[in-house]
Amino acid sequence: MKKKQSIVSSDQGNESQTTHEGTLDAINKRIVALLQEDGRRSYVSIGKEIGLSEAAVRLRVQKMLDDGVMQIVAVTNPMEMGFRRQAMVGITVDGDIEYVAQKLKDIRQIDYIIITAGRFDILAEVFAEDDESMLELVNRQIRKIDGIDRTELFTYMRLESQRYDWGVR
Repeated sequence: MKKKQSIVSSDQGNESQTTHEGTLDAINKRIVALLQEDGRRSYVSIGKEIGLSEAAVRLRVQKMLDDGVMQIVAVTNPMEMGFRRQAMVGITVDGDIEYVAQKLKDIRQIDYIIITAGRFDILAEVFAEDDESMLELVNRQIRKIDGIDRTELFTYMRLESQRYDWGVR
């Protein structure tokens, strides 16, 4: 298990960033919340709001990025990027679920993979340019993986809401 380390500097607010596994201090939580509102917000602006220097904010953000706490990315509308089909694939596995999940990671058209409890062992969100591409993806790539017993495709008709500002706890 990776041990969390704190960045220590003479700048105020850097003494305690992460406590135990998965727990952020109040300052880092505030930084994350501000970046969820606007991922392009400057470190100077964040620092002014929370009472830290730009350098302290930059160090904290870099540490959270390095530790995998968060990512800062451009979120696109798949339809506008030429991907006319999106779906959730429910996958039932006969065998090693983690092996199948690892194999699914190699498929570029899968943007996230979740190991679940319940009706399906794995849920994978997929995207494709059109129906033919979706068929090729599911039939010739996903279903060919050893250990996959059954798949069920839930094709998205319309994306009603997608939020990234759900905050921190």
